[in-house]
Amino acid sequence: MVLLSFDIEEFDMPFEYQGKISFEDQISISQIGLERILNILKKHNAKATFFSTVVFAENSKSLIQRLLNEGHELASHTWFHSEFEVQHLKESRERLQELFSTNVTGLRMPRMMAVDKKEVEKAGYSYNSSVNPTFLPGRYNNLKVSRTYFKEETVTQIPASVSPNFRIPLFWLSFHNFPLSFYKKLALDTLKKDNYLNIYFHPWEFAEIKNPEFKLPGFTVKNTGNEMVERFDNFVGWLKSKNYKFGTFQEFQKQIES
Repeated sequence: MVLLSFDIEEFDMPFEYQGKISFEDQISISQIGLERILNILKKHNAKATFFSTVVFAENSKSLIQRLLNEGHELASHTWFHSEFEVQHLKESRERLQELFSTNVTGLRMPRMMAVDKKEVEKAGYSYNSSVNPTFLPGRYNNLKVSRTYFKEETVTQIPASVSPNFRIPLFWLSFHNFPLSFYKKLALDTLKKDNYLNIYFHPWEFAEIKNPEFKLPGFTVKNTGNEMVERFDNFVGWLKSKNYKFGTFQEFQKQIES
């Protein structure tokens, strides 16, 4: 099964690089990207999971309702993208459920930050996908974490996919910066080894973010905007041509625990 997921959030990444962006632009850029993602998924009849901050969801209700109407899953990306307190785990899940009358069972922490597993369980989640089991300088070293899903108490941990050999991460930056043919090879290797693929992206990658005021480094904006739309459309179509099934995290959890 292919698990496509998207961290839908206020686009605050420019602040990491001392750039400038208004709150209105943070929201509108992600909204533009989300609409483009939904169009591609609808074209290919591919289901996905969307991890949303409450801030983005409250400002994008019609788009969130659209993704739910089209059969996708809504999960929590906590309350804010750049602020976190433990109580946000439970509060964000409950607020998303209240806003959209849907069952929120999954969590992904902003920037894949570490979180107390007992607090995740107490907040009512049944799965957590907040680990990239690789080494990224300056960000995290998770080489000792399982490459594939595992259980911690009552919570199923579903790490982001990395290649079977050398743990090459298959996350959004790889998708932008690797030749697409090489990325496809890594994806196939992972599917053959693990029988599933868990890869994640963000809506702002599908929008125009090459603004000098954002001060984003080249490796973060390469193949974004229209290039990303074409690249992702190609990739999803390629997976469909190989008869891989796309599913939500809730569907995947039922499959592996049945």
